[in-house]
Amino acid sequence: MKDAIRTKELTRVFGGKKRRLRPRDAPEKRVIALDRVDTQVAEGELFGLLGPNGAGKTTLIKILATLLLPTSGSATVAGYDVAKDPYPIRQRINMVSGGETSGYGLLTTRENIWMFSQFYGIPSKVAKAEIDRLLKEFELWERRDAKVRTLSTGERQKMNMVRGFVTDPDIIFLDEPTLGLDVSAARAIRQFIRGWIQENHAKTVLLTTHYMMEADELCDRIAIIDNGRILACDTPERLKGMVKREVTVKLETDRLKDPKAFDVIEGVQNYVVKEEAQTNRTSLTFILEDDAPIGDIMSEVLNQGSKVQSMEKIDPTLEEVFISLVGKGLD
Repeated sequence: MKDAIRTKELTRVFGGKKRRLRPRDAPEKRVIALDRVDTQVAEGELFGLLGPNGAGKTTLIKILATLLLPTSGSATVAGYDVAKDPYPIRQRINMVSGGETSGYGLLTTRENIWMFSQFYGIPSKVAKAEIDRLLKEFELWERRDAKVRTLSTGERQKMNMVRGFVTDPDIIFLDEPTLGLDVSAARAIRQFIRGWIQENHAKTVLLTTHYMMEADELCDRIAIIDNGRILACDTPERLKGMVKREVTVKLETDRLKDPKAFDVIEGVQNYVVKEEAQTNRTSLTFILEDDAPIGDIMSEVLNQGSKVQSMEKIDPTLEEVFISLVGKGLD
């Protein structure tokens, strides 16, 4: 099976302010958004990219979508080099981002999507038939003649999804497509993505998401990225297998005075703390080498004058893999 996407030593560096806009003695700030990223996404694959804010996910997508040039290294999409052959790539891809406000408020839902279809040169009759089909599939048919400015957040994002798929792309980039949506809208989008890739075996999806469940449910393989570097890449099951020899424990306690006290406990590999202001409690997720540190953790909670409200040992999830690799959650 041939590659739909391939990167080799891909690096993107953003420089600081231009010298004329900063003091002479101020050092130039450089941000390494991508650091020698090697990836391969097969044709027909639904590939996920998980990472915290600022990890490099959107930068990678922008380079692959020919919206940004790499600083060094190489990237090919549909067999074409992103730096040398952007135009044939643009004919074969599309992109949808979560929270985007594409479209013109004075136009209707259907008019907006038709306008975007014409940028790709789709015959008007063909475009209109496909737009109508997708509007019905996304349950937007009743809103086809509504002005875009009157659409809800979920309806607008469904319109963006129709706009992304109406061109029948070979490769589509979905950058957090369910961000901020209610349960119903997010479920509809996930169901469509899953069905589209199952019905079109030669099509490829690259999905970034903040939702572990979404990545686990949809993706054939997942890459975990942080600070511009790929830390791991495999199927969800194999990624979860990375922490099977470790122990994951979730605790809920009364509000702790010093959550950082667990740093010194031997056998604690990583942990995440969430303060629950409404309930005045603290939730902790620990990645442990084995069961041995559990007693010390419980003692520390008691030493702080707190009580353990609940404790649960859980099977590995993508969240535990992520915490193990990155040292923090996505929230």
